[in-house]
Order: sequence, then structure tokens, then C-alpha cells
Amino acid sequence: MNQYIKYIGLLAILPLLTIILTIDHLGDANAVTKSEGTSSKAYGAATKDKVCGDRLCSQTGGKVVMPSPPSSEQPEDKKMKSPMEDKMTESMDDKMTDSMDEKMTESMNQMAPGSVLRLARANVPATIPLHQGWYSGEPVYFIITDSSEKNHADTITKAQKWKVELAPLLARAPKESLSTTYMFTNGVEGKGIHGFQGEVFTSTPAQSDKYSALTAHVHVTWNEGKTPTVLKSESDIKQAEKDGKVTLTPVEVVINMPQIIWPGGQMKIKEDKKLTDETAYGGAQVLDIDTEKMTVTFVAHRGWAGPQGKTIYYIVTDATPSDPANMMGVTPVETSAKLIANAAAVDLFQFANGIKGTGPLGFQAGIAASANGEENYSPMWRIFIISWKDPSSAKLLETRSDIDFYQQEGQIDVGLARPMDSDHIVNCPFIDPFQ
Repeated sequence: MNQYIKYIGLLAILPLLTIILTIDHLGDANAVTKSEGTSSKAYGAATKDKVCGDRLCSQTGGKVVMPSPPSSEQPEDKKMKSPMEDKMTESMDDKMTDSMDEKMTESMNQMAPGSVLRLARANVPATIPLHQGWYSGEPVYFIITDSSEKNHADTITKAQKWKVELAPLLARAPKESLSTTYMFTNGVEGKGIHGFQGEVFTSTPAQSDKYSALTAHVHVTWNEGKTPTVLKSESDIKQAEKDGKVTLTPVEVVINMPQIIWPGGQMKIKEDKKLTDETAYGGAQVLDIDTEKMTVTFVAHRGWAGPQGKTIYYIVTDATPSDPANMMGVTPVETSAKLIANAAAVDLFQFANGIKGTGPLGFQAGIAASANGEENYSPMWRIFIISWKDPSSAKLLETRSDIDFYQQEGQIDVGLARPMDSDHIVNCPFIDPFQ
């Protein structure tokens, strides 16, 4: 290898040596012709800036004076090297090459399976618009991330100037996994989804057996001739309907509306708000809540999704059962367990060993079966755990086909996660944190 590199280098230098030798030869011939001291017909002021040999013509009376011939001794760096010096030089070259090879090998080993995977921008802040609604007469602050129906996704995206992902699979969620939310189509103008008063919720995380971030919707429309007022609870709405003031219309849409602040509680805020590629996954998922600017900032985690191993970012808002929810610092939601065998939830694979990284268990980032923008995308994830039978031989996996291949090869075990011997579902909306 070294000899080959030296041979290539010599071929590259030969043209340059040819040019230099040609120039030197022409210079020597010219010097012989002029070395006799040929007189110049002009000198003094007329030649003060002209050169006669190695001096100004004004200094030589117009005669060309060439420099003294160089000493017969060669400079130290031009002397011929002894065989021993050649061997020493060759030895030093070999050592330098060996050193470079060692550094390259060391660098490759750092990326070798079973070591540490450091994704660039593995954890980044994602600032999301807040909305204000009502529950039993008190304010609720929430976000909107996904919709099962395109018109609502587009309408909300335009209103909040932040993309709501289309997730058609949410329409398949069973009623037991949903809470009900009322949206107003007219009446008192405000910042609700349709430009009127804020939405009214029928539960919050304080009602752990009833609350769900997935919401079924009922449109509230004020009847003609009736004077609209702000309704702040389900009981207010039911009374207005009874009095003939409003008409209630169920809507075929499921929207993901995780609550951030509710009467008597809120999502946990991360103590260390400085994010790095090594930031611990758990503890909390929220960096900041600002009810004046109406924004909430989440930690967005990087991962892979879909058949092509697309890079995605996701946030975590709630989960079931309570132990993993508390570990991640998100809202426990019992009703999500109803999705474990339902098409509204899709598969997400996390790693229990192997390459260390930024996943929730301390190993490589997870892999989702589908990505946002795909027909089978959903923010509700059914968690599977991957374990390498020989962690030291672990490799970086990025797609579902990678998982299937190594499972068929007998190198990994894949099993449904059941922490606390319970069904495990996590609400992980895929988002663009850079919008």
C-alpha cells in the first residue's frame, strides 16, 4: 500500500521536475551569453529601475553582471542520503502510516456494533401552540397534533399555523378509548377550532378512568334568534340544548388533543432544560409552558419510521400503565389500554440492549412501523421490545424489514411489552420540530 502511494506520488511530481529543469537549462544558456559583460547604451537615470544581471543597471554602468557561481557544496537538504538514512526515512514513513491506520481502526471501532450510537440532534425542542378550553367552568390548556379527518386537520393547521398530522386510523378507535369534546360552530367569537368560543371537555387527567387525549366531537350550533353566551361545561351545554338555544350534532372525527394544564394539575416540567444528544429520556417531556404566549415546548426525540427508515421526530404526551408513564414524566391514561388490539394503534419497537443510544431504555432509537404522511400512521403506539441474544454483536437497525430479518436469523427476540403485567400504549405524535 505504501509503495503504491509513493509510486503514484512520483508520477505526479515528474511533470513538475521536467518544467523546472527546462527553465533552469534556459536560464543557464542565457547567463553564458550575457556573462561577458555586454555594455548597455543607456545607464544612470535611464536604467535606474532596470536589471543588469543580479543588480540594477544604474549600479553597474550598464554592464550585465551575473552572480558568482554557486558553491560546489550541496545544501544539507540536497545531499545524497546514505542507505541507512534511506532506511530510517522509510521506517518513519511506515510508522506514520501505521499510526494513521491505528487511528482509523480506532475510529471504526467506536462505530462498531455493541458500542455507542450518537445521533446528531437526537433531542431538540419543539414549540407547539396552546389552546384554551373549559372543563366544569375552569380553564383547560391543550394542544392539537392529529386528526382522523382531512378537513379538520387542514382547518386546525391553518388556524394555529402549526401542522396537524392526518391519522385516518384514529377513526377506528373504540368509543371506550375516547372522551367527548364540544366544538362551537357559531356564537361568541373566540379562539376555538372554528373561530368561536373555546372547546368544552368532559374529562381531564384528574378523572384517570375517563380521560383520554383522543376525543370524539360534537358540534354546538346556536339556534337562530337565540343570544349566544360562553358555555363552560357539559352541563351548561346540555341545559342550553334543553332550553332550545343550541343544536348538538355528533361529528365523525377523532382528534388527538392532549391536555397540558387542567384544574388541579399539569404535565411535569423538565428540571434540566438544556438539551444535548445525551439528554436522558425520562423524568419529564415538557421544557416550558407559557400561557401568555400560548405555547408549550416539548422534547422532540429522533427515531426511524416506515419501510424506508425515514428519520422522524416525536413527542410523548401520555401512556398506560402508570409506571412507564411516570418514568417518562407524562400523563397516565387508563383508557388507552383499550387500543391494545385495535387498528387505531400501530407497532413501535424499542431496544432493551445492544447499541447504547437515546432510546427510552438507554439503547438505540426506536423504530416505528409507519411514519407521518402515510395512510397507516397513528400517534398511538403499541410497544414491542427487541433484545439481542448476543448484545456484543448488535447492529444498527432502522426499518421493520431489518427487524424481521434478524428475527428470522435468530439473533433477536421480539416481544410485546407488558410493564406491570399490563397493556402498554404510548401517545407519541410525530411532529416537525423545525416548522
